[in-house]
Amino acid sequence: MHDALIAIIVFVMVYAVISFELVNKAVAALLGVMVLLALHVVSEEQAAGYIDFETIMLLLGMMSIVAILRKSGFFTIISVKIAELTKGSPLKILVLFSVVTATLSAFLDNVTTVLIIVPIVIELTSGMGLDPKLYVISQAVISNIGGTATLIGDPPNIIIGSKVGLTFNQFILNLTPPVLVCFVAGLILIWAANRSKFKPIDTNLEKLFSVQLLLAKIRHDFLDIKIDPLFLTKSLGCLALAIALFVTQTITRLSPGVVAMLVAMVLFVITRVNVEHMLEEIEWSTLLFFAGLFILVGVLEEKGVIEWIARNIFLRAGDNPYVLVLMVLWVSGIASGFLDNIPFTITMIPIVRLILETTPIPHNILWWALALGACLGGNFTMIGASANIVSVGMAKRFRVEITFLEFMKFSLAVTIITLIVSSIYLLIYLRLTL
Repeated sequence: MHDALIAIIVFVMVYAVISFELVNKAVAALLGVMVLLALHVVSEEQAAGYIDFETIMLLLGMMSIVAILRKSGFFTIISVKIAELTKGSPLKILVLFSVVTATLSAFLDNVTTVLIIVPIVIELTSGMGLDPKLYVISQAVISNIGGTATLIGDPPNIIIGSKVGLTFNQFILNLTPPVLVCFVAGLILIWAANRSKFKPIDTNLEKLFSVQLLLAKIRHDFLDIKIDPLFLTKSLGCLALAIALFVTQTITRLSPGVVAMLVAMVLFVITRVNVEHMLEEIEWSTLLFFAGLFILVGVLEEKGVIEWIARNIFLRAGDNPYVLVLMVLWVSGIASGFLDNIPFTITMIPIVRLILETTPIPHNILWWALALGACLGGNFTMIGASANIVSVGMAKRFRVEITFLEFMKFSLAVTIITLIVSSIYLLIYLRLTL
């Protein structure tokens, strides 16, 4: 009981520090682990055993692949082509960039996607005299929606997939349908709520000419890099290989973590990149943050704290599967909007397991509820997801200030509508399977 109390206090303090961004997230999590080790609440061997190396491998592998893809110029080419296709139309800018953002976020990490997309969107919209805030927030929100569709699109999905043993195909088959509806519903809502800002540009010849000059400038600025066709081909080929191996996981029996690391190492060899430079692109603090959280939650689970929370909060809701599914979805959605959805997901996994022991719900529906809630709920606020924080930070570099309330005012309705769409989908799914 004494050890359990220490574990709770340490976890709550780490969570508070992370939520208020008082220190670096990785430092906070690892400091918590060190305190538990120093107080002999957990041994070094036990701590190492709590780390889910499958998740770490998948993240490290995908970060490496994305770093090399970025160096190849692939993202730049796509962004500039889309900018040209919009021809300066405000609505086309929203729709075309949103389609690209959602697609890239599903197969690469959404933080990388917004890092590439946001600067071009800001330059294009501000140069046309439009308000860039609307477009920056929309791309952050859309990146979180798109990332929900696949195993590798968003960290909560990566954690759920590796911890529970769900395949790449299971994620696509079960989450892509609601995500597509959420994407369309979200875009329609963004357009309807800001209709006056999406009117076609002035037909004045001077205005049209200035837009053409702006597009030419963007083309010059962002394509002023040397593209090596062979390097680009190797990078895209390896990305295609990784996705193919993810899809054929049940045949090859290769875990997503092994696939990501294998393809990343092959890519390092065949492209002959400067490994030291590429390793600087890896988000090491994120990987350490994950490792620390796995240990903190593992200790809570070992000491019986997770079971107590499950029995006294979630299991008191009864054994009605419809109530439990909606409860997991909405609790995850609201909590992930105000707390970091990564530690929340890691904490919820053992709770969902305990719920399933008392009320077996078929076809992993409860896991899909957790994934949809954690990923889509991140859109509630500016701090709910990493893509939001990065987008706002990028905007600030371009002197576009977005406040917490401005972000929430825009994203709140989209988040609620996507959670309602998810609720309807899950209830229909449950109805058809029970």
